[in-house]
Amino acid sequence: MEIGLYSFAENTPDPLNNGHLQSPAERLKDLLEEIKLADELGLDFYGLGEHHRPDFVASAPVTILAAAAALTKNIRLSTAVTVLSSEDPIRVWQQFATLDLLSNGRAEIMAGRGSFVESFPLFGYDLEAYDALFEEKLAELIKIREGGQRGQKVEWPGSEHTKAIPGIAIYPKPVQEQLPLWVAVGGTPNSVARAAYYGLPLMLAIIGGNPQQFQPFTELYRRTADKVGHDATKLPIGISSHGFIAENSQDALDIAFPAHHEAMSRIGRERGWPPTTRAQFEAGASPAGAYFMGSPQQVIDKILMQHEWFQHDRFGLQLSVGTLPHDKVMKAIELFGTIVRPAVNKALGSRQVAAGAAAATLN
Repeated sequence: MEIGLYSFAENTPDPLNNGHLQSPAERLKDLLEEIKLADELGLDFYGLGEHHRPDFVASAPVTILAAAAALTKNIRLSTAVTVLSSEDPIRVWQQFATLDLLSNGRAEIMAGRGSFVESFPLFGYDLEAYDALFEEKLAELIKIREGGQRGQKVEWPGSEHTKAIPGIAIYPKPVQEQLPLWVAVGGTPNSVARAAYYGLPLMLAIIGGNPQQFQPFTELYRRTADKVGHDATKLPIGISSHGFIAENSQDALDIAFPAHHEAMSRIGRERGWPPTTRAQFEAGASPAGAYFMGSPQQVIDKILMQHEWFQHDRFGLQLSVGTLPHDKVMKAIELFGTIVRPAVNKALGSRQVAAGAAAATLN
């Protein structure tokens, strides 16, 4: 299993540091140190979310990932997500192809509709066309990728919300023969089916509720992919969730909750939700909950439990919801990379050996 991290690059007052608010430059410096450590520890990927709000500093995530490319050697660099509905697919391709060149073949695009909508009025798009914009621009990006990979001219007929591309080559050509393009979804059946229809890898965000209730979505994805002629066994599925890791579970909860409470309650006020309580937080951190909060062993156990349900190929952890002290985040990355990742892959390797032996016995 590929195991990595993602971040929205929050920059809000730190409740564990007397409400200290970093400058955007300080936050980006810390973020790059976190990505560099993740690479040094062998984590597989790092994703950075696009937001256009005062509480996040990654409105131009590909620029930040380009800076990270110069500091890292092996880790794959992705958005989480690129809000494709309000982007120009040509510029998306060019930015990621350039990132691929700078990183020597480590760039990935993760496209999504986005759970925040600030980019729509900012770039002059109508929210009423929320889904249509994504559908049309995803189809255009796929067509650009087909031509751009080979340095060929791109033909796109245009659509209601996109302009035609009349046989023009789009540069640069990336290092990778097939620049990865994932589709991120939050649990909408149509979005899951869309990813399957196009034969694109699926990243399923599970940030609340009962995670096992998302199992029908992975089944829908594989079933739809097979139905339209794709080999579902070759299409990766990823799961992403909120969490935090410390030496013991109590420390993890105590460190993570104040920032989580502040962030979720702030967003909740915007959306008409009640404030987040400690009881709700701890329920989410329980074995049946969606959060990966606790000791390394608790996180290992939950990843393995969910793998039995989803049979996924990638797991992404958002280590902080809200702002946490940099040293606490660095320690959590260390535990994730040195304890969780090796243990999960060892356990999954043992399961594969056991499954193979059982199949041989049956034959």
